[in-house]
Amino acid sequence: MPNTVLVTGGAGFIGSNLVRYLLRTAPALRVVTLDALTYAGNLESLTDVAAAHGPAGDGRHWFVCGDVRDAGLLSALVGGTLREAGTDRTVPAPDAVLHLAAESHVDRSILGPSAFVETNVVGTQVLLDAVRASLAAEPRPFRFVHVSTDEVYGTLAPDDPPFRAGTPLAPNSPYAASKAGADCLVRAYGETFGLPVLTTRCTNNYGPFQFPEKLIPLVITRALADLPLPVYGDGRQVRDWLHVEDHCAALWAVLTRGRLADRVYVIGGEAERANLDVVRGVLAALGKPESLITFVRDRPGHDRRYAMDISATTEALGWAPTRRFEDGLVATVQWYQAHEAWWRRVQSEAYRAARSLYLPG
Repeated sequence: MPNTVLVTGGAGFIGSNLVRYLLRTAPALRVVTLDALTYAGNLESLTDVAAAHGPAGDGRHWFVCGDVRDAGLLSALVGGTLREAGTDRTVPAPDAVLHLAAESHVDRSILGPSAFVETNVVGTQVLLDAVRASLAAEPRPFRFVHVSTDEVYGTLAPDDPPFRAGTPLAPNSPYAASKAGADCLVRAYGETFGLPVLTTRCTNNYGPFQFPEKLIPLVITRALADLPLPVYGDGRQVRDWLHVEDHCAALWAVLTRGRLADRVYVIGGEAERANLDVVRGVLAALGKPESLITFVRDRPGHDRRYAMDISATTEALGWAPTRRFEDGLVATVQWYQAHEAWWRRVQSEAYRAARSLYLPG
């Protein structure tokens, strides 16, 4: 059981939900959030956390604005010598890291791969080096959980068995390749330097605070304005969907109960759905017509299907998804309806990749 957890990328979609989950689940836990606050990192996603757990609350949360590629910052952060900006508080040294900081949008990786290599590969290496140096200087019980993606496995045919932890890596997009590179670095630091590392590979997440460039919030926000809903190709690409709260529970289980010998845990929602059916589900929840659906040219290298066999994870950790996809989707639609101010402020940037690839003008 850790005393202090560092969450990188903690102002992003999964990260902000995870920070909130950790503070709620473990009442004595201290949480440090590191985020560069690039376009998808939004400090507003942590407003309630700052009020309840920042210096004016119970004092269990610290926020650090910074880049995972900044070796000096990470050395001070992991070593426990950094001061929190705007306060007189010293940021406590973590005894666990949940590493979520990443460029994560496949479309953007097609437009500009270099940012994905820099953040996802180089940033992971810099963070691993900071942890390694800190543990050499101050040996202590530690866990490093690297949060990856099912996309590192490539694609499945309709009748193929789901991915498992040991499925060979075969990434098809620059994003997936950058995450696979980070995965390999994490494994290498475990084998070469003996770092206590674990990797999780998860299916598509959905839920509150997701930046509206991803499929579900993109469709929700566009449908609310009666705008065309872009669907790649024939819309029959299949994804397995997991509510972000279930993912957070899985990450906590891996951090606190995972065995280092297992190395990799796969996480999924056992909710395979075609993209077109997901879009139709959003329209039904909003009472909008399917005539809004607009088929656009398919994405280069678009994987046809992802699916995970989570039986080993469930057996090892006692974790399983709890939310039925259709119920979670309706709840997510309702959240975006109730938080229009949050997504309106980032809407222009959220649609940038879509306009560049398939919605000119």
